[in-house]
Amino acid sequence: MNLGIDEIKTILSEHGLLESVTVGNNTSFNEVTYDSRNVKSNTLFFCKGNFKPEYLAMAKKSGATGYIAEQSYSEGDGLTEIIVNNVQKAMSLVGAAFYCYPQNNLFTIAYTGTKGKTTSSYFAKSILDKHNDNKTALISTIDTVVGNEPSQRFKSHLTTPESLDLFKYMRMAVDNGMESVVMEVSSQAYKKLRVYGLHFDVGIFLNISPDHIGPNEHPNFEDYLHCKEQLMVNSTYCIIDADTDYLTDVYEATKATTDPDKIYLFSRKGANVNQYQMDFVFNSISDTVDKNEIQLDSVTDKATNLNMDGKYFINVVGDYNEANAVSAIIATALDEATSQDAKAGLSEVVVPGRMESYSADEHGMVYVDYAHNYASMHALLSFLKTNNKNGKVIVVVGSPGNKGIDRREGFGKALSENADIAFLTTDDPAFEDPKDIINEIYSHIDHEKVKVEIELDRKEAIKKAIYAGDKNAIIVVAGKGRDSYQKINGVDTPYETDPVVVQNVLKGIKHE
Repeated sequence: MNLGIDEIKTILSEHGLLESVTVGNNTSFNEVTYDSRNVKSNTLFFCKGNFKPEYLAMAKKSGATGYIAEQSYSEGDGLTEIIVNNVQKAMSLVGAAFYCYPQNNLFTIAYTGTKGKTTSSYFAKSILDKHNDNKTALISTIDTVVGNEPSQRFKSHLTTPESLDLFKYMRMAVDNGMESVVMEVSSQAYKKLRVYGLHFDVGIFLNISPDHIGPNEHPNFEDYLHCKEQLMVNSTYCIIDADTDYLTDVYEATKATTDPDKIYLFSRKGANVNQYQMDFVFNSISDTVDKNEIQLDSVTDKATNLNMDGKYFINVVGDYNEANAVSAIIATALDEATSQDAKAGLSEVVVPGRMESYSADEHGMVYVDYAHNYASMHALLSFLKTNNKNGKVIVVVGSPGNKGIDRREGFGKALSENADIAFLTTDDPAFEDPKDIINEIYSHIDHEKVKVEIELDRKEAIKKAIYAGDKNAIIVVAGKGRDSYQKINGVDTPYETDPVVVQNVLKGIKHE
């Protein structure tokens, strides 16, 4: 890859970002990065985020020959200096150009929503893999998949990567023969301009409820909703789950920039969707802990033209996953997948860390799930409680530190509504004391309804929860799924993952 200063100046000028340029010894660049640890010879370095001047000095020492920043730094003397009024926007635009606009060679499907993004993304990838013979990339909270070799699948660090990483992954996907990409787009991706200038073929709005509101995230719910709506503004086709709260706000924002003929609304049959015309409706045929099957029917001509009506078996249980499946069916149909592709893909799909089940014999059934806010926890527990009227629901849960502060009250509420026993434990405390986080969750629980135990050691909490169950119990280990790290005081501390911990406990029970 190579990008010259003239092209950079043109791009930045066209978007009103360029302030000044001081040309150094190099006028073209073979690498781009925002991380001084990744600098190689002839790199263009971006001074962004929690930037410190010494990072630029390190970059220069490692071979950087230019930098883009919002101010001049003496540490960059002798380098080509590009001053802009917004380095995040500049990084996204320059990154797309450096990697030769890989999005133009991929059919792009993007999901946003408070819950369900990851599961829906895996659903869509599984369908498209049937359609295009495993030529679908994935950028999700759990995994990034840019090809079919083991080395081309790796753990994700952010729900939506920084723009330079995002375009790099897309370029890798194109070079590896991928034809489509399914990705999650978080509200923070728009808040922090990680997808600035990127337009998607299909954007899907699943749902919205308060989350990610706090000093380091969104200042209020209105800002959170606005950022999520930006996916609709930046997509050619838009799909909206009409059962979402704030449907009017979402639809009006979508309609302002999108032809109504390219907007698809769907809902559960019988839902109150006011004055809106649904394009698709679905209903449950079976929604137990053992089986999940739906019937999907088109209502309008544009929906009928997609030819996706029929019955679908979903290999992930939970009635809340039915809407996720419908969104994937519609989205992939816009990429020319057939109903047979969708039926095959959904019947075989596996989502790591989502509703993974393990029999604990005389101690009941254990479910590992990523549920990490009120909306997802409420949906999960209410489904399990409904399907387990004669047994106790036992939950292991914590909450991350330094973000999503409102989740703690939400967990307390969800537990009070549907749990019998709760084991409060450590999640990703970051720079907070896990005891303080647990105490906050504890304060929001109705102790007349829920028995609460506190166990800071997450592995021990999982063990105690399983042993607390009888043969009719359901034990839920929530929040981390297959996350293999605990974020503690700024360090990613290796963690076996919840499924491994569960399986080790179950092995111990069998050997007793």
